[in-house]
Amino acid sequence: MTSPIQPQKPIGILGGTFNPIHHGHLRLALELYERLDLAEVRLIPSARPPHREPPSISAEMRLAMVKLATEDATGLYVDDRELLRGGLSYMVDTLESLRQEYPHTPLFLILGMDAFMTLPHWHQWKRFITLAHLLVVRRPGKILPMVHIMRDFLNTYQVRSVKELLHQPAGHVLVQEIPALTISATQIRGLIANGKNPHYLLPESVLNFIHTHHLYL
Repeated sequence: MTSPIQPQKPIGILGGTFNPIHHGHLRLALELYERLDLAEVRLIPSARPPHREPPSISAEMRLAMVKLATEDATGLYVDDRELLRGGLSYMVDTLESLRQEYPHTPLFLILGMDAFMTLPHWHQWKRFITLAHLLVVRRPGKILPMVHIMRDFLNTYQVRSVKELLHQPAGHVLVQEIPALTISATQIRGLIANGKNPHYLLPESVLNFIHTHHLYL
């Protein structure tokens, strides 16, 4: 059991391959930053994701695009710790390193509902709740199935208000309903590969980087 702490602004954590980063990622991060009054949201590119095929471009390229996308964004911070660490990019290791840096700060691990439901397949996933709060984002109308291993987990740890998360650095789950921009990196890569125009789906600076380096062709 974690010890109560004085309220302070939490740090949001949004990991992903960001292959490429797009307005869906950025709008989600900004929405949560403002809605929950976070200190910042850290965008953490995965260097070597253990649960999927390796990304089609290097971690360094993906990191560069995240930096371009957030260079003028208030409250969004790029964190390259998974690239610096080397090896497979396990989220439990990332949370541990953040917890060492911020021993008393509430950490909010941001997860979509689909990702939340797959947590039992993640490395040492039960430790996440001891290192951070889980901030689960769902689209309007999207609910967790009544029979699912994560239903009991949610019933055990869920709270209803962000205020309940501020006195402890970890240990709870908060669900937030946010209308999602239906943009996917897969969609963007497919458009580029087929010579179509992905304008308005991702920042212009990122698109220029993609064209300059002939990515996703």
